[in-house]
Amino acid sequence: MTGLLDVPRVRLGIFPTPLHPAPRLSDAIGVEVWFKRDDLTGLGLGGNKVRGLEYLVADAAGSGCDCLVTGGGPQSNWAMLAALAARTRGLDPVLVTYGPPVEPTGNLALAVLAGAAVQFTGDDDRASVDRGVDAVCARLVAGGRKPYGVGRGGATGVGALGYVAAGLELGDQLHQLDLRPRELWLPTGSGGTQAGLAAARSWLRPPYEVVGVTVSRPADESRRRVRDIADDAAQIIGTPPQDWPPRIVDGFLGPAKGHRSSEGDAAAALVARTEGVLLDPVFGAKAMAGLLAAVRAGRVEGPVVFLVTGGAPTLFA
Repeated sequence: MTGLLDVPRVRLGIFPTPLHPAPRLSDAIGVEVWFKRDDLTGLGLGGNKVRGLEYLVADAAGSGCDCLVTGGGPQSNWAMLAALAARTRGLDPVLVTYGPPVEPTGNLALAVLAGAAVQFTGDDDRASVDRGVDAVCARLVAGGRKPYGVGRGGATGVGALGYVAAGLELGDQLHQLDLRPRELWLPTGSGGTQAGLAAARSWLRPPYEVVGVTVSRPADESRRRVRDIADDAAQIIGTPPQDWPPRIVDGFLGPAKGHRSSEGDAAAALVARTEGVLLDPVFGAKAMAGLLAAVRAGRVEGPVVFLVTGGAPTLFA
């Protein structure tokens, strides 16, 4: 058990990220909204995954590893940023991608530009990535390498520490602005981002509730993942475990994981046209659709903070 400041961390991003009002969006929907701009974290084209990678890459380096193996879908913002982060610290990145080989566009093109070795599973099952990461790590070990294997999204207790630190950062910003938001909304995929914020909330007791819109998994599975990862993060740094269930909003997945939705497209268009902020179509846009639906139903009172998690390269896929 150790404190957060004692956990090894490499600096990959530019922090703090901005927290600013979204006045034209607020006027359009009738609720005061602020944006926490984690699309501006500085590594590559930015994104929320940079925070967790600061702890995961430090853990890999401290373990004497010489390569990082992870993966996701062809447009995984996590995988692309993991490849860039690995390169900046002298680790060779290997990415496992589900499905058949495809032409590199968007995030996949950027990962290839970073020099990542990409292997396709040939299986459309997302879980094939996890099996593929294990198989690649085993082959690398047999060849004398020392890989650091990470599951999809970097959603581990170590990876979630990035958003425990973000909770501290956001708390300082809210104090400086004398702002007391009622809720913090975000997309929840693999669960690590919400888990880190949940662990920070259990520790720091901020005024807001953390609200995740599930964009890739059933709500019950998302709640279990967020709770388990948050408890792992809290155990690492010796802070209190959660004493309430994670709040997960369901119903905005759209056609499937990795596919845009009509509600998300409309939400992203509204944000782009009012605030000039770009939401990725399969994570951020769906989460904003969830927030807008809750506002229309009268279930939201401002102010609220919306976490912009990045992923803009998927707009070009």
